[in-house]
Amino acid sequence: MSFLQRLMGKSGRDELRTLWHATVGTSREREWYAECGVEDSVQGRFDMIALVMGLVTLRMEQSETLAPKTALLTELFVEDMDRQLRDTGVGDLMVGKNMGKLVAALGGRMGALRETLGESDAKLAEVLARNTTLTDPDAKPYALAVRARALHNDLQGQKDSLLLDGQIRPRLVR
Repeated sequence: MSFLQRLMGKSGRDELRTLWHATVGTSREREWYAECGVEDSVQGRFDMIALVMGLVTLRMEQSETLAPKTALLTELFVEDMDRQLRDTGVGDLMVGKNMGKLVAALGGRMGALRETLGESDAKLAEVLARNTTLTDPDAKPYALAVRARALHNDLQGQKDSLLLDGQIRPRLVR
């Protein structure tokens, strides 16, 4: 970032940091785990970050203004996952390999969401069952599919400026 960019305010990844934090915060909401059957484990939490990140990124791709910024949001994902791996003791030699797997997993899940969001909740539940660590692997995650679709619909109705401000779910006006 140049001196002028720093002087003038947010740019690049910094502009999307609030949205990244909101994405992580949404992925940690209790309901995903308690009501939708996602396992509250490192893998389950990653699965939820990948799901919410995928939904946010797909929404951004539909906007002329936000589409070019999806790579910056992905960079924040990579930065955070890299830090998490290092904090858990993964050595320098293995970080790159693990990051490749995490980014590939994110890309695969986004592709699956892209193909399935236009389908029924039952079809979405099948895809989520394959891509999410659940407390009961034999259960069909209909609640997860319904909640994921609700988030997708919320994102579709959200204004670009509010999304950038980290408002993933529209605020109710009373």
